[in-house]
Amino acid sequence: MFTDLHLAPRAANTRPLTPLDLLSRTLEVHGNKPGVAWRDHLWTYAEFGDLVARMTGWLRTQGVGAGDVVSVILSNRPELLAAHFAVPALGAILNTINTRLDPQDILYILDHSGAKLLLTEPATHAALSDCPVPIEVLCEAPDDLSSLNFFHGPVPSFDLTAAIADENQPISLNYTSGTTGRPKGVVYTHRSAYLNALGNVLGMGLTQDSRYLWTLPMFHCNGWCHTWAVTAAAGTHVCLDRVEPALVVDTIKARSVTHMCCAPVVLYMLLDHTSCPMPHRVKVAMGGAAPTPALLAGLEKMGLDLVHLYGLTESYGPVTINDPGDNAAIDLEDRARYLARQGLRHVTAARARVVDDKGNEVPADGKTQGEIVLAGNTVMAGYYRNREATEDAFRDGVFHSGDIAVMHPDGQIEIRDRAKDIIISGGENVSSLEVEATLHRHPDVLFAAVVAVPDPKWGEVPCAFVELKENGTLDTATADAFCRQHLAGFKRPKYFVFGALPRTATGKIQKFELRERARSRIAS
Repeated sequence: MFTDLHLAPRAANTRPLTPLDLLSRTLEVHGNKPGVAWRDHLWTYAEFGDLVARMTGWLRTQGVGAGDVVSVILSNRPELLAAHFAVPALGAILNTINTRLDPQDILYILDHSGAKLLLTEPATHAALSDCPVPIEVLCEAPDDLSSLNFFHGPVPSFDLTAAIADENQPISLNYTSGTTGRPKGVVYTHRSAYLNALGNVLGMGLTQDSRYLWTLPMFHCNGWCHTWAVTAAAGTHVCLDRVEPALVVDTIKARSVTHMCCAPVVLYMLLDHTSCPMPHRVKVAMGGAAPTPALLAGLEKMGLDLVHLYGLTESYGPVTINDPGDNAAIDLEDRARYLARQGLRHVTAARARVVDDKGNEVPADGKTQGEIVLAGNTVMAGYYRNREATEDAFRDGVFHSGDIAVMHPDGQIEIRDRAKDIIISGGENVSSLEVEATLHRHPDVLFAAVVAVPDPKWGEVPCAFVELKENGTLDTATADAFCRQHLAGFKRPKYFVFGALPRTATGKIQKFELRERARSRIAS
């Protein structure tokens, strides 16, 4: 009986899922609420909606329409947030580009994506003298709302969702970091972005009283979909166009920030800057590395409550979440061990599985390693103009992450390493993450990264790159003695290199560059 034609979907009960609807609802219900803050300015959602409408109208005059790609290279400012709604409102696809890429990589992405035009800031424009794509350069900073780009003339009247005929049509195109070759363009759909945004609302506990600080770049997985999530909750977006410890701390205090997301390096920078407590608790979602006891102790003293997320560009950002909440262990070592896990499935994602090389789930014993694979509603549509890479990533009916992990008896996953970062020394597998975690326990270490380098006897050995705290005095002999106390012999780094570590704009260590440095150093 449930296959009767009169029960089939129809216009009255079927509407494409899209993040644009999240803004529409917030404008209807919470138009007078504070929507966007930047520097000394604060605008309501109604005013932000006007900015989106004007940007949409301007894009239309530039010939942007359904299926076109609009590229954006901007810091975390209101126009970038507005582009997350204005571009897809035309049925076009938003392509946010890493602000720290060199001009050649930017030109490759513009060419590969077939960008119709580029929105950027003066500094980037100056570096792209040979750009074949039309460029619109935004003002340096607003004096008030009316000085923002696109905020001129009457507000166009339009339906935000009118151009969305299919919830599976693309909403954005995000390029991977390209650490193993040319960047790949990851295609996001309206449906999956909508679902992951709502998952963030529930997972992070966002409400209309939330004030979200943009320490995470909006260009990175569309800000892990928080561009749409914070809007769905009618929380306040607190834009931050540069991540400097003093500015972050001052903004948390001035704007009464309740939530933020970032890479671990940002948290280490904050602790290196101050240990003074914030005037209120702040929920911080971190991804990219396991927290150390020292980090947890410092964050707790500052009033920052840590949540550990796991995800990839290909999964719209977070796909699992570890939020101990009120069940957090009292002992710091126990808490650190627990928070090292990547947690359980994100609210709107399917369960992350850990499988062996035959596709069978590994025992949930916290010891047996396998690869994390994903299958669900928040996995990419595929790689743009790259059928071969798409089919390889989706082989056997799942998405292969390339991350090596274990499954604990309670169902939580815990990453041991990236498949490409496992060091095989004398036939033994060495986890670079384990060695890094050990080095982070030393009080002088701000950040550490470990890579494999060739060795004539052992095949590969670990090489440790160490960035010290401001007054740190750790040297090779002391570092080696410290590792001897805490690591098996085959796991200890054979080489130590001290100095600043190269990072991406999202704070991740660029291990591909460290591998080149290590090989060059040893060869010489």
